[in-house]
Amino acid sequence: MIKTGDIVTAFYKTGKYIGEVSDSHPDSYTVKILAVLRHPAQGDLHHPKQVDVPFFHERKALAYTERANIPASTVKHYEGSIPDYNESLKEAVTALKSRLEQEDSEFSKKSLMSLQAVQREYELMYNIAWT
Repeated sequence: MIKTGDIVTAFYKTGKYIGEVSDSHPDSYTVKILAVLRHPAQGDLHHPKQVDVPFFHERKALAYTERANIPASTVKHYEGSIPDYNESLKEAVTALKSRLEQEDSEFSKKSLMSLQAVQREYELMYNIAWT
């Protein structure tokens, strides 16, 4: 049973996060984001891995302490230490970038371009230096 104040993992639009439950609803929880475990995929969620879509989204991770209503089925208890948000974001971006660089497709190339634009926004928002 998940209740207010619990630390959880949660999936939201292809991203995975660690957060604190701040409210519960019949089919969802409001989760305050504390760390990023997996960066959201770039592109159109309704047409995954396709580049010829009306709008190829630059998808950012949810921000530190941002609250999101997340389906209850994707929320699970989390045990362990909570990483620093900026460090977790940096690691999640690096992991996604690495996965995309291993693929040789138009989708991966376009995703990398979108991710670079998002990365520049993170530099401004969170003062993150990439190595």
